[in-house]
Formats: sequence, structure tokens, C-alpha cells
Amino acid sequence: ALLVFDEVMTGFRVAWDGAQGRYGVRPDLTALGKVVGGGLPVGAYGGPRALLERMAPAGDVYQAGTLSGNPLATAAGLATLRALRADEGAFDRLEALASRLEAGLRTAADQAGAPIAIGRVGSMLTVFFREDAPRDYAEAATSDTARFARFHRALLDRGVMLPPSQFEAWFVSLAHDEPLIDRTVEAVGEALEASAGGG
Repeated sequence: ALLVFDEVMTGFRVAWDGAQGRYGVRPDLTALGKVVGGGLPVGAYGGPRALLERMAPAGDVYQAGTLSGNPLATAAGLATLRALRADEGAFDRLEALASRLEAGLRTAADQAGAPIAIGRVGSMLTVFFREDAPRDYAEAATSDTARFARFHRALLDRGVMLPPSQFEAWFVSLAHDEPLIDRTVEAVGEALEASAGGG
């Protein structure tokens, strides 16, 4: 048996070495997504040499993919990873920005009297319209999705684009800065007020 981590969402987002580095668990294989392509469509996996040497074409384990070896995605990914590696403070800045956003969201919700729960790991967070953070999908499904839809539309009206479902993560990136986070929090406060009614 092998331990495989799907780090498509967490790889290079929650830490340089992903969730496995953050939590101190080393899997046998790791799957990564478009972060290794600089945002372009690509997938990758990695692990110890002994396992990877088993993969085709040299080994006996078949693998193939429509995105394998795309030169544009590979070049973009290499440039992105080099930039992240060279910027020693990148993940500290991401953590600080995401923490600022989370704190601002909590304050805005308190001021609006809005029942929200926030789950955050590193630069990823999710907002649920419910009193307590959900522990599983069944609990998440009891969130007020109608209010989230109104909240989402109100944020779009204020120039803030979020994923259209409260079951998707928000991502803070190095393209964000404190003034943009503060502008987002201000818009969230207004959108929470605007979404309070049922219309």
C-alpha cells in the first residue's frame, strides 16, 4: 500500500512543501496541479526515485496524460517555482495577508450580525453562512446557500469576484496586498448588510 497526497489545492499554497510540510507527514507519492505550471493547465506527481522508476516508459506501471510535458506549462511552472524559491518571505507574506483577511471578515460579520464560520489553512479560506465551522460535508450542506448567493452577487456589484459556491476555497496570492485585502473586507461588510434580507 502507498500513501498518496492530493496536493492539487494545497501544494505551494499552504507552505513551500505543501500540506505534507505543514503537518509533518511524508506521503509516498504527491499529486500537484496547475501551480506547477504557473497557473496553466498541467498536472504532476512526485515521489522517491524507486517508485518513479517504475513508471512508463522505462518501468512497468503505465501512465500517460494529455497535459504531459507541455513546454509552455513546464516553462511557466519552472519560472514560478524559481520565483517562489528565491523569495524567502513569500509564504510569511501569504500567511499575513490571509490572516488579515480572516480577521477582517470576522470583524465585518460581527458588525453586521451575520452568522459566518471561517475555515482557513495558509492562504486558502472558506466562508460558510452558519454558526459553527462545519466538520464534514453533511454539516457544510446545512449552510445558508441562499444567503451566500445574495452575498456573492453583492460582492460582484462591489468589484470583488469570489468562487460562486460557498463550498469552494478563496485563495490569497502574492498579487494581493494589504490595501486590496482592506478593500475586500470593506466590500464584504457592505455585502453582508445587503445580503441580510431574503430578496
